[in-house]
Amino acid sequence: MFWPKNWCRFSPSRIDIVPFNFDLHTHTFFSGDGVSSPEELITAARAKGLNGLAITDHNTCEAVTYMVEKKLMSEDGTPVDDFLVIPGVEVTTADGHLLCIGTTLPNPPKLKGRPAREICDMVHERGGLAIPPHPYDLFRAGIRFSVLETLPIDAIEVFNAATTLRRYNRYAFKYAQERGLPMTAASDAHHAAAVGTAYTIVNTNDFTVKGILAQILKSTELNQRYLTPRDSLRKTWNNWLRLRRRKKIPELAAKDRERGPGNGSH
Repeated sequence: MFWPKNWCRFSPSRIDIVPFNFDLHTHTFFSGDGVSSPEELITAARAKGLNGLAITDHNTCEAVTYMVEKKLMSEDGTPVDDFLVIPGVEVTTADGHLLCIGTTLPNPPKLKGRPAREICDMVHERGGLAIPPHPYDLFRAGIRFSVLETLPIDAIEVFNAATTLRRYNRYAFKYAQERGLPMTAASDAHHAAAVGTAYTIVNTNDFTVKGILAQILKSTELNQRYLTPRDSLRKTWNNWLRLRRRKKIPELAAKDRERGPGNGSH
């Protein structure tokens, strides 16, 4: 009998537990600062030996819709061609960034600026996990300790390959230990080359979205490696471009108002 790579092997007496490698924090070009297509992320992930990834674009679930339409992921949470894509989104809450893993949220752009506690509740209502990414990172909207203490989070990202300062990962790891929270590691990739730099190892016999989420809550192993200087520089450049695009929008609108009707440019 043929078994797909890394899939569960059944025997009369037991089901083998298999380690699955997942990057639980990635971005496509549907994010304002992402540059790679969903297809490119999957190709890169497969090449690096990952079994799946979570798509967590900033304040949008458009990539998830796109991937379902392109049959790159299934709506029932099962793998496609032995690769599992987990739906998700990274919401910019009033308190900082929060990952929603395992489900989508309604109209994510309108959730920006809402309290993190409210977003956690929405995630749980839809069967997902609420995981703060890069907490303590003062430069990247990490949720602060005083707020973390009040949130019903399911796990914490204790290793972010793109963290501004490495000590922020150490702070997150210590906090997770003290609170007894499950831990994850991820690349926070904004381009395909960075996918799988860091990832979470999930040991389970249920290779579905539901099975992966359930095991994250129990225990995981972490593969921890930082982005190369080149990848870090590329991410910084992408962020700068995103800010420039945001700045240009009101500037262009002001120019349009100044020109008035009938005075448009050629």
